Amino acid sequence: MSAAPENAVRAGGEPALVLLHGGGPGVDAVSNWATVLSRFDDEFSCLAPDLLGFGTQIAGTDGLEGPRAWAMARAQQILDVLDRHGLECVHLVGNSAAGGAAALALLSVAPDRIDRAVVMGGAGTGPLPLAVPFYDDPTRWSMRATLGRLVADECAHHALLDELTEVRLQQALRPGAESAFRSMFHDVAGGPVPVDLATIANPVLALHGELDRVSPIAVSEELVDALPNGRLAVVAGAGHWIHVDRPDEFCNLVGEFLRA
Repeated sequence: MSAAPENAVRAGGEPALVLLHGGGPGVDAVSNWATVLSRFDDEFSCLAPDLLGFGTQIAGTDGLEGPRAWAMARAQQILDVLDRHGLECVHLVGNSAAGGAAALALLSVAPDRIDRAVVMGGAGTGPLPLAVPFYDDPTRWSMRATLGRLVADECAHHALLDELTEVRLQQALRPGAESAFRSMFHDVAGGPVPVDLATIANPVLALHGELDRVSPIAVSEELVDALPNGRLAVVAGAGHWIHVDRPDEFCNLVGEFLRA
């Protein structure tokens, strides 16, 4: 798998769907969405950018510190991408603490540019991780173990996890990748307040895997309780990577919600 260019566009129909990848070490848009992107192409015109701090977008991110600063910077990044492509209003799918948090930030600052949004795995609204994954022990084994926690059953995805380990290990060890990643999880004292979820009026579907080992379901329950038009769907048998563990159900839930 190769990294997607920042403004990678996949051929498909209308309306436009922007897919925002997750925030694990070494991630990029191509590797994150490989299991489901072709399924969405038949119905949507899909845009899958590498988010700031990952893939092709590591350079030029000095000075960002803390989850909110990164989420807001990524929201502006996506607005710039939409402007370049002449897209006035799009659907969003945001994965976990990078893509999900960026989706919520974008909904808070430019709600008129978004129709409906799907967020996954708590969208970064839970507590910060106790330890930064992978980089305290930057080895192939550590990367494999980090990725293994994202699925419900590692044995069911043995070949995929091995492939992603090699791809993401290379990307995680690029110059600047570690410092950018660590700064995403800094607990910035006195920093900007989190996004005010109560002001987000757009319809939002929160998906959470029943067997998520990264973020408990309670995080998404609290998220939808705070959103005026939020609802939760718990996907049976899925871990944090719902789109990998249950791709058919994931695509059906997303498609039905976005078509509503």
